[in-house]
Amino acid sequence: MKLLALIAAALPFLCSSTFAHAAQQQSTAAATTIATTALVSVNLLPMDTDRIVRNQTVLVENGKIVAIGSAVPIPKNARIVNGHGSTFLSPGLADMHVHSDTTGDMQVYLANGVTTVLNMGGASSGFMDQVRPDMNRGKIAGPHFFAGFVVDGSPQYGQFVVATPEQARAMVGLAKTNGYDFIKVYNNLSPASFQAFIEEGRKQHMAVIGHGVTRVGLERQLDAGQILVAHAEEFLYTTFSHPDKENAGGSGQMNSAPDPDEIPPAIAFIKRNKAFVTADLITYATIASQWGKPEVVERYMHMPEIRYLSPDRRIRWGSDGYTKRQGDLSARVEFLKRFIKEMAQADVPLVTGTDAPTIPGLVPGFSLHDDLRALEAAGLSRYQVLSAATRTPGEMIHRSVPGAEPFGTIKVGNRADFILSAKNPLDDLSTLRTPLGVMANGNWYAEPELHALLDQVADKYDNAFKH
Repeated sequence: MKLLALIAAALPFLCSSTFAHAAQQQSTAAATTIATTALVSVNLLPMDTDRIVRNQTVLVENGKIVAIGSAVPIPKNARIVNGHGSTFLSPGLADMHVHSDTTGDMQVYLANGVTTVLNMGGASSGFMDQVRPDMNRGKIAGPHFFAGFVVDGSPQYGQFVVATPEQARAMVGLAKTNGYDFIKVYNNLSPASFQAFIEEGRKQHMAVIGHGVTRVGLERQLDAGQILVAHAEEFLYTTFSHPDKENAGGSGQMNSAPDPDEIPPAIAFIKRNKAFVTADLITYATIASQWGKPEVVERYMHMPEIRYLSPDRRIRWGSDGYTKRQGDLSARVEFLKRFIKEMAQADVPLVTGTDAPTIPGLVPGFSLHDDLRALEAAGLSRYQVLSAATRTPGEMIHRSVPGAEPFGTIKVGNRADFILSAKNPLDDLSTLRTPLGVMANGNWYAEPELHALLDQVADKYDNAFKH
C-alpha cells in the first residue's frame, strides 16, 4: 500500500507533459541519424528459410537495405558496424499485441530488440497524431508502430460502442482518417455490425482483426474475411466446447480443457482462410499464474524490470481483478500449448504477441522474450518461434496494410530492422535478450545506447517519486 501511495503521488508529475512535448524530446541515442550504415562481417539469419549465411555485409541507406553480399562496396561516409565474423544479424522482433502508447514504453521495446509493434487498442489521438509519425520516421527512439481501432457492441469492456451497421461503416472511415491501420473487433458486436466492418473495411483497405465475436464465432469471422485472431485463447471462448461451460458465469473462464480432438477442425478452418493467429502463450499462462493468487502479483511488483513500468501502470497492476477469481486454469494452459504446437506443425501462420502491459507481470519488451521462451518450451522449433516474431508479422502487414514497407526478413528493399547478437538465435533464443545493437527506423543503437534508453526511462520514473 505504501508503494501505491507513492506512485499515486507521482502521477501529476508524470502526466504534466503533453504529447507534443514528448514528441520533441529525442533520446540521445536517436539524436544523430547517419544516412548510410554498413554492417560488415556478420553471420546473417535472413529468415526467408532456416539458414545462416556467414561473413556478410549488409548496406543500409535511409533506413532500407540496399545491398547484401560478401564483397559489397562501402561508401566513404558510411557508419561501419563490425561484426568481426562472430556475431549474428537477424530481423528485429515484432510484438503484434500491445497496449502501449507512451514514449517510455517505446524506448523499452526498442532496447529489447522489438522493432515493430501492433497496438491493439487504446492508442490515443495525441500519440497517433504527434508521436507515431516522428517515431516511424526515426526522429524519436522506438519501434515501427501500427495500430488497431477497437470497436464493440456494448460498453461492458470500455471500448467504442457501435450499435448499427451504419455506425460501423462510418467508424471505418473515422479510424482511417485518424491514421489507424486496422479495425479490431471485440466480443459483443452484433453479427450485422461485424459484417458491415468486414465489407466497409474491404472497400477502404482496412483489414479486420481481433477477438472472437460471441454471436458470430471465429469460423464465420474468418470465413467472412477477418485476417487475425488476437489471442490463441479466443478459440476457447467461441470455437471449442467445454464440459463445464454452464458453470462459466460471466467470466468466460472454465476449469476444464477442451477435447484435443477438436483441434484439427479448428486448424482446418484457419488454414482454409489463410488467417493469422497470435501465439500469445505467455499472456494466458501469466493470467493463470495469478488467478486467485494476490501473492503472485506482489512478486511481480518486485521483479527487476518493474523499474521500466510506468507508475500509473503499476497502480493498475496492483488493483487488477485476476487475483480475485476462483478456479484453476492450468489444464487450459496445457491445452493451449498443444493447440499452438499443432498449429505450428500444420503451418498456420503464427505471430507473437503479449498484451503487455495490461496484464500484471508483462512488462513491455521483456515479456516478448518470455513469450519466445514459452513457445519453445511448448515444442516449437527455434526457427518456428523466431519466424513468428519476424517473418510472419511482416507477411501479415504486407498483406493487410497498403503501402507498408516490407520487413521481417533481411532482403534488399526491406526496411532495415535488425538485432545484432553474440550467439546464433537458432541455437539459443535467449541471446536476443541482450542485443549488441539494434537498428530501427533508420537508426543504429549500439549496446551502450540501448542501456541508455532503459536508464532514461527508469530515471524518469525514479525521479517522479522525488517531486
